[in-house]
Amino acid sequence: MKNQTYRMTMLFDFYGELLTERQREFFDLYYNEDLSLTEIAENSGISRQGVRDVIVRAEAAMQEVEDKTGLIRRFLLMQEHIAAIEDAAGRLKTINYRQYEDPRIDQLTDAITRAAQALKE
Repeated sequence: MKNQTYRMTMLFDFYGELLTERQREFFDLYYNEDLSLTEIAENSGISRQGVRDVIVRAEAAMQEVEDKTGLIRRFLLMQEHIAAIEDAAGRLKTINYRQYEDPRIDQLTDAITRAAQALKE
């Protein structure tokens, strides 16, 4: 994936509900609110190392679930395939406009594009 923060926020989006409330809170503050470990520790009344341990356990728990299920990997792969389908439909529409002007091809490419958009949602 692109970078560590992006990877962690994807894990959190997919698997955050599997964490304890404390893990979710610290993880969210660290990755989404961009607070430092020290800031979280001061606000929570525990040590910086304690905060780090909670976040590391949360990361490991979510990564373990991803390793077993592969949901994020499959989601990202599906997004790539959807983009390729949309691109191909757009190119077909352009070719039809320039060469054939067949309304059936326009209808089919529109249907393909709608179906790809529905998969994105």
